[in-house]
Amino acid sequence: MAPMALTSGTYALGPASGTLRLRTGRSGLGRRAGHDLTIEVTRWSGEAVIDLDDPSACTVTAEMDPASFEVVEGGGGVMALTAADRIEILKTVREKILKTRAHPVIRFRSTEVSGTPSAFTIEGELTIMDVTRPVTVHGRISGERLTGEATVVQTRWGIKPYSALFGQLRLADEVKIEFDSEPTG
Repeated sequence: MAPMALTSGTYALGPASGTLRLRTGRSGLGRRAGHDLTIEVTRWSGEAVIDLDDPSACTVTAEMDPASFEVVEGGGGVMALTAADRIEILKTVREKILKTRAHPVIRFRSTEVSGTPSAFTIEGELTIMDVTRPVTVHGRISGERLTGEATVVQTRWGIKPYSALFGQLRLADEVKIEFDSEPTG
């Protein structure tokens, strides 16, 4: 049986229907020592209002809990990523970088949608640590799947990318956000 295609309507988004992941890279002279990370957001929710006949009538909202981040993969590096490394990375992200106690929610709200189901663009506002900046999401609908990505430059939100080894190993300023969902209506 072939999967049904998404139709116009209102759809719930969240971990029950898909994944929301962050992908980081490394920079600096010591980049060979670090890892490219894949971090999954385990607590998030959202809503997509889809109008296949009028993209400008579409809207997307989402809220993410940055304290729910989990390191699911660490590629590259001189040594394999250990369980202790994962714990330390999450502690640093939660306490020092995103200060999740003071800023427990990351929000996205679309301001404009254009394109076609096979290739659309969502312009929106992303709020991280009470700083709101514009962001562009590129997506597509294939059957029942809604997928896409955006690139966030951390320093635009006042976030100082992680560094170690006296600045020789740095997290790249750009973080890719990817989503893959089968929204529920």
